[in-house]
Amino acid sequence: MKTQFWAVALILFATVIGAFGSIYLKRGAEELEFNLKKLFKNMKLFYGLLLYGLSSVFFIVGLKGGELSILYPLVALSYVWISLLSVKILKEKMGFWKWLGVVLIVLGVGFIGIGGTL
Repeated sequence: MKTQFWAVALILFATVIGAFGSIYLKRGAEELEFNLKKLFKNMKLFYGLLLYGLSSVFFIVGLKGGELSILYPLVALSYVWISLLSVKILKEKMGFWKWLGVVLIVLGVGFIGIGGTL
């Protein structure tokens, strides 16, 4: 089965949604208290879980359109999105080694993609 472009796009979209889910989970975790009433009022945590679930739905639909060996490595791009969003939204710092890791992830995913088309 040849991997369809729409499947790749859907998987990439799912990784972005999942990355935003991680950001919301991080923010929700900062407000986390082990009090049942406060736990259910923690909307950031709720949004994070909702985005993760939505991401999984898009991912599952995307898997229908191609080879798992091509599509699943795209999930590694979640690390790239999370790194970028952490800098932008959470004001985290990225040093040389983290940026090098991001570049290597992008290169690795690119090589897998190229290998799948040859």
